[in-house]
Amino acid sequence: MAARFYTDNGFEIIARNWRAGRREIDLIVRKQDVIAFVEVKASVGKKFGHPIERVDKKKIAHMTDSARQYIISNDLSGVDFRFDVITFQSGKLEHYPNAFEVA
Repeated sequence: MAARFYTDNGFEIIARNWRAGRREIDLIVRKQDVIAFVEVKASVGKKFGHPIERVDKKKIAHMTDSARQYIISNDLSGVDFRFDVITFQSGKLEHYPNAFEVA
């Protein structure tokens, strides 16, 4: 459903479940000169809080490291990029573009 959200909004899916060693980026999408590295989080109920709360400092560090590896290995210097989060809770999709900045 997250991939469909992006394609419906004019993005091209570049990769799904892209791996950098043991780390993974759920989706990598592109629209014109912008690449978004996307984390997808879901939960069935509210027992464990909102899924966005599980994108912690450690997850952000892993995503940014993996994204750097992707950018270098694909010679994408000069391309704008961002980090998005898509959450699903009780069937509701929420999109957080530019969810966090690279430190």
